[in-house]
Amino acid sequence: MACAAARSPADQDRFICIYPAYLNNKKTIAEGRRIPISKAVENPTATEIQDVCTAVGLNAFLEKNKMYSREWNRDAQYRGRVRVQLKQEDGSLCLVQFPSHYTLSLTSGS
Repeated sequence: MACAAARSPADQDRFICIYPAYLNNKKTIAEGRRIPISKAVENPTATEIQDVCTAVGLNAFLEKNKMYSREWNRDAQYRGRVRVQLKQEDGSLCLVQFPSHYTLSLTSGS
């Protein structure tokens, strides 16, 4: 297996993951919320997150059957994660306003 440094940032398995719980204002930090409540939204879906990422010009795709490990509710509403490409093949940023997963999460939530 090749080491992470040898793989291209454009490989889909190198895209960052965003789960709806990261942006959900109904969740505590212990339950998986990763952004401030003031920036979070109520019960976002993976499809909505994908739509926002696509609307700002990022390459994003939805993995419908994935579940966040801390999510106790197994309803379809809570399923899914979004994989987002932040870096191009040469290692440069796809969009300069999103240099990290944290800045992307803050934008997706507001």
